[in-house]
Amino acid sequence: MTKVLKVIALGSLLASTSYAASLAACAGCHGQHFEKKAMGKSKIVKDMSEADILVALKGYKDGSYGGAMKGLMKGQVAALSDADMKAMATAIKGGAGVATNKATENAAAAAVAKSKVIDINKDVCVPARLDKEDLGNKKTVTESTLGLRKADLYTESTVKPNAADFDRPAPGASTKFERAYVNAPPMIPHSVEGLLPIKQDNNQCLGCHMPESAKAMGATPIPVSHFTNYRPTTVLKNGELVKEGKKVGLAKGDMGNVSDIKIAKAKKLDHLYQGRFNCSQCHAPQAKIDTAVGNTFKSDGLTEEFKSHSSLSDAMNEGVK
Repeated sequence: MTKVLKVIALGSLLASTSYAASLAACAGCHGQHFEKKAMGKSKIVKDMSEADILVALKGYKDGSYGGAMKGLMKGQVAALSDADMKAMATAIKGGAGVATNKATENAAAAAVAKSKVIDINKDVCVPARLDKEDLGNKKTVTESTLGLRKADLYTESTVKPNAADFDRPAPGASTKFERAYVNAPPMIPHSVEGLLPIKQDNNQCLGCHMPESAKAMGATPIPVSHFTNYRPTTVLKNGELVKEGKKVGLAKGDMGNVSDIKIAKAKKLDHLYQGRFNCSQCHAPQAKIDTAVGNTFKSDGLTEEFKSHSSLSDAMNEGVK
């Protein structure tokens, strides 16, 4: 009976305190009872002492603890007070865990609900700026406006590129950027410190962005297209290359034109397609920098839905006859 009351009390504590969302978000990687190795790398937290858990939490916050995961964990604990971390360590060792997956998702979602998708091009699309620059109607292009550096051709020694600041909040503490056009690869809104380089056997992006954990982490889930192999099946048959059952040329000769082969026989996988493992090949960190010129580009079909979601898997064959 005492144990039951203890579990109920801890459950009530989790539901009412300011650190509830943080603890629930942790469960997305560490498990409801902190029984998992987060991303297959961390210690099993439930096996740590309360004192060790507290040292780890405080160390992640001040940057004195952890290895490659320091950047990721710093964002998770940035808003926690010493009292919050002490209560979290006590709750974890109490054994109650996070009651349900739904509770994990709801608490984590509440923690990021105030975060909105922001338009990074807002200030460079201001009509007053575009009218002043009048880039599309200039009859004469001077040396100082010919390029993006805003200087004539004879001041080479004094021209300096704008300094780019890539300093951003840690994962879990940043605001998402809206996409520039429909199905544009989302920009990385958070710091990538400690997350690079990305390798096939060491990809720390997956810990937060895999569909099964993304909601609990408040992260953008990896889309269906990344779990699909779009490459046509290619075999060597009787000295000829055959793609999707169609002969495309001799193995040692002209490959011929294969542009009319549709991406129709896509192979859905139950794991991340390894041709997509290098996240930073398409997704890049966003720098804080003043733009050289205004931006008049406007994307067709960029509705509120597509500013933060992808429909690429439904559009792969668009334009293919």
